[in-house]
Amino acid sequence: MPNTSIVVREPLADPEVPTTPTPGESFADILNQYEHAHSHKAESGGSGLEGTVVTVTDTSVLVDIGLKIEGIIPLEEFTKAGETVQRGDKVAVSNKGRGPEGYYELTKLRVERPKDWSSLEKAFADKIPIAGVVSAVVKGGLSVDVGVRAFLPASRSGARDAAEMEKLVGQEIRCRVIKLEVAEEDVVVDRRAVIEDEERAVKERRYTEIKEGENVSGTVRSLTEYGAFVDIGGIDALLHVADISWARIAKPADVLSLGQVVEARVLKVDLARKRVSIGMKQLQPHPWEMVGEKYKTGDRVKGSVTRVADFGAFVEIEKGVEGLIHLSEMSWSKKVRKPADVVKPGDQVEVVVLGVNQAERRISLGLKQALGDPWAEAQQKYPVGAVVEGPITSLQKFGAFVQLAEGVEGMIHIGDISAAKRINHPQEELKMGQVVKAQVLELDVAKRRLRLGMKQLVPTSLDEYIAEHKVGDTVTGRVLDASASRAKVELGEGVMAICRLKSEAGNAGGKRAESKADLSSLSEMLAAKWKSGGASGAADDQSLRSGQLRSFKIVALDPAGKKIEVEPA
Repeated sequence: MPNTSIVVREPLADPEVPTTPTPGESFADILNQYEHAHSHKAESGGSGLEGTVVTVTDTSVLVDIGLKIEGIIPLEEFTKAGETVQRGDKVAVSNKGRGPEGYYELTKLRVERPKDWSSLEKAFADKIPIAGVVSAVVKGGLSVDVGVRAFLPASRSGARDAAEMEKLVGQEIRCRVIKLEVAEEDVVVDRRAVIEDEERAVKERRYTEIKEGENVSGTVRSLTEYGAFVDIGGIDALLHVADISWARIAKPADVLSLGQVVEARVLKVDLARKRVSIGMKQLQPHPWEMVGEKYKTGDRVKGSVTRVADFGAFVEIEKGVEGLIHLSEMSWSKKVRKPADVVKPGDQVEVVVLGVNQAERRISLGLKQALGDPWAEAQQKYPVGAVVEGPITSLQKFGAFVQLAEGVEGMIHIGDISAAKRINHPQEELKMGQVVKAQVLELDVAKRRLRLGMKQLVPTSLDEYIAEHKVGDTVTGRVLDASASRAKVELGEGVMAICRLKSEAGNAGGKRAESKADLSSLSEMLAAKWKSGGASGAADDQSLRSGQLRSFKIVALDPAGKKIEVEPA
């Protein structure tokens, strides 16, 4: 390549030429002003030039365009078009200005352009797109060479700003003639209309090409509350929020961003309404496919509360897999009336799997089971006779409920509240929230029942009597009621005991034995009777009668059950 000095390309727009059209100016006037202002600047660039090939190298074609310095066209522009070129050939070119090495950068015009006014008139009448090369930025738009001078308004250029308009200079474009006045040589073209038509044609073709079930790649163009719009090759497809992931998503912006490239599957194509639905989650295996193998009844799992309803709360234990904690499985306590009192969305919880129905995609979960059954240790914590303490949680006509622990309540029957007086309703002696002490009277772990008594903790004469005596003591008592096998004995005021008697059969046997005894031993038997209490002793064991006062021997004391058992002394 010859070594020549580099001529700096002058700016496309001249400060001497106003950039804003004035009222009454035609587009021809604007172009005339531009040509007059740039008539002395031929080397700054141009289009629609005819040049002569000077040299052909392995990569470039050197062209004489009538200026001091030749221009260069990449050889591949000819080879891609299937054309050959050699020295001396005439070529139509567009001048884009000086390159880094000082040569003019040329481009070969690849699209046929109108060569005369009759061709322009036909293109205008038939609304046929034509080719042109943008030559410069002028006031209000661009100058375009379409075989003659034409004006392209900025609003119809398809460019978003001045910077994009500058980039169009030297570029070959397709446009449509929207105004043609031959007499005034006034030609106006529209590029945006052609672009919109081409985009519309691409969309129409794309709608017929795309098929349901195929996988596509696209770019996120916009985000809404209900989904995202994705460009999948010229058309926008809706990616609904429910089809983004198997996991529950509050809003698309949480997982997607503008400009993000995503892979998705075409779910539905509506040709009539020009709508396409796509889904991302469909490219991933459905999480419920392995649920039956992964989760077994009794397993402990962790998850996040996704939503709360009146009947329970839903917990996501893995992406796309939710289970339900029913209200009845939230707490051992009966005080919980609604799920919101226990959990809220976003809470991390540990639960126990109660059941899995893979066919219906349902998993039953238990929150209270993960906390442990409070009744499991009730036998050790609340044995019969133990004294417990807790607040009153409920007052019913038949009694009061006392909370001993979370999920464990005991019931005090109305008859076990007070020993001093008879009450008609527990609220006469108790109130909600009051902390009371009571004694465990009965425990049934299987039925989860705990019976308590308050009056049993109030000391009585019976309690004092039991505390002052021991088994084996001889005491005096009055027989109140006697039968063949037992008698009720009063040992003191308010102190009752049970006396169990020997059977009549035993007595009869004893009498027969006595009748057969040797008469010589009669004196010894009388002496023994005398020592054991004479007429009120053993001989009278079976003849206890009401009102009789005599001695008894204590054989059993039961402080918890408040029972005393005696036998005739």
